[in-house]
Amino acid sequence: MNFLSDRINNLSTSQTLAMAAKARELKAQGIDIISLSLGEPDFNTPDFIKEAAKKAIDENYSTYTPVEGYADLKEAICRKFKRDNNLDYTPANIVVSTGAKQSLYNIAQVMINPGDEVILPAPYWVSYYEIIKIAGGIPVEVPTSVETDFKITPEQLEAAITPKTKMVWYSSPCNPSGSVYNREELTAISKVLEKYPNIFVVSDEIYEHINFSGTFCSIASIPGMFERTITVNGVAKAFAMTGWRIGYIGANETIAKACTKMQGQVTSGANSIAQRATIAAVDADPSVLNNMVQAFHSRRDLVVGLIKDIPGMKLNVPEGAFYVFPDVSSFFGKTLRGTKINNADDFSLYLLAEANVATVTGDAFGNPNCIRISYATSEDILTEAIRRIREAVITAEVLA
Repeated sequence: MNFLSDRINNLSTSQTLAMAAKARELKAQGIDIISLSLGEPDFNTPDFIKEAAKKAIDENYSTYTPVEGYADLKEAICRKFKRDNNLDYTPANIVVSTGAKQSLYNIAQVMINPGDEVILPAPYWVSYYEIIKIAGGIPVEVPTSVETDFKITPEQLEAAITPKTKMVWYSSPCNPSGSVYNREELTAISKVLEKYPNIFVVSDEIYEHINFSGTFCSIASIPGMFERTITVNGVAKAFAMTGWRIGYIGANETIAKACTKMQGQVTSGANSIAQRATIAAVDADPSVLNNMVQAFHSRRDLVVGLIKDIPGMKLNVPEGAFYVFPDVSSFFGKTLRGTKINNADDFSLYLLAEANVATVTGDAFGNPNCIRISYATSEDILTEAIRRIREAVITAEVLA
C-alpha cells in the first residue's frame, strides 16, 4: 500500500548526494574509490571563525534565535553586501536561514503559485528544479553548451519568456559549470527584463569569492534590478562552513517578511552558535580567503590541462567555483569494455565501475551531455583520478 504523499513520490532524489552515498558504500566494501562528486571544500573552517563560535558558547548563546536572524548578524551581512557587491540592503531586507538551500526553498514557497513558470538556464544547480516543482511551479529549462561557456544569451532569455513567467533562477559562479557572468552580460540580460517588470530574479552567489576572473557582479547592482532581485548567499563554500548551515538572502522588504513568515512555521531561527560565527566570517576582509582561492585556481588549471588531453572530452575553462563540466557526448552510442554508453548517466556509472572514480551525471543539472567533476581535493588525488579516467577511456576506445 502506498501511503506516502504524491508530493514526495514525485520528488527526485538529489543525484549529487546519491552518488556520494554510492561512493561511500563502495569505500566501505574496501574498494579504492576517489569521490569527485560532492561540492564541499576540503579546507577547514578558519580558526578566527571557530574562535567566534567558542566565544558564543562561553557567552551562553543557547536560546532560540530570532526567526530572521540575530540583528547584529543582519547588520554584518548588510556591510558585506555593501563592501563586496555595492548593494544597499538594510537589516529589514535580510533573512538568515539554515543554509542557502533553505533560503531558496523559502523563496519558492512565498513567490511561486501553481502553474507559474521559472526560467532555468541549464546547467543549473541540481535542487533548483525540485524546489520549484514542490512549490507547484513549472521549471523552464533553457539549454546552453560548452561552446557558449554554459551561459544564457539575452535572445534565449527573451524567447523563453511567456505570460506565465514569474522568475529566473541562476547561479554565478555557476554550479556545475563554473561559469561567471560579467557585468556586460548581466546588463544585457537586464535589458531584456526591463520589458517584463513582473519577472523576479533569484541570483545565487554562494560561490562569489571562489572566482578567478578578477571581478564579480551582482545583478541586483545593475540599475532597475535591485527591487526585483533576491540575492542568495551564505558561508558554506568560501569559508568552508558547509556543516554550519548558514545561508541568507537580500530582498525587498515584502519578500523578506514573507520568507520570515514561512520560516517561522517550518524551522524558526537558524542555529545560534553558527550565527555568531557567521558574523566573524562576513565581517572578515575577503583577502583572508586568498590561499584557498589560489589553491582552487591551481587545481582548476591542473584538471583542465589533464582533461583536455583525454580524447573525446570537451570542456570550457571555468572562471569560478570548484567544478569542471566536460561534454562527454562523443562517447554516446559506443560500447566501452562491454558497457553500452547511451547517455551521461551511463558514462558516470562506467567511470565509477571501471575507474573507481565518482562523478555526477550532467542530466541532474539539466545538461544530458556532460558530467560534473569536483576538484575540491588535493592535486595528487586529482592527478590520480584523471589518470584513471583517461585509462578507462583510452583502453576502452582501443577495445571498442
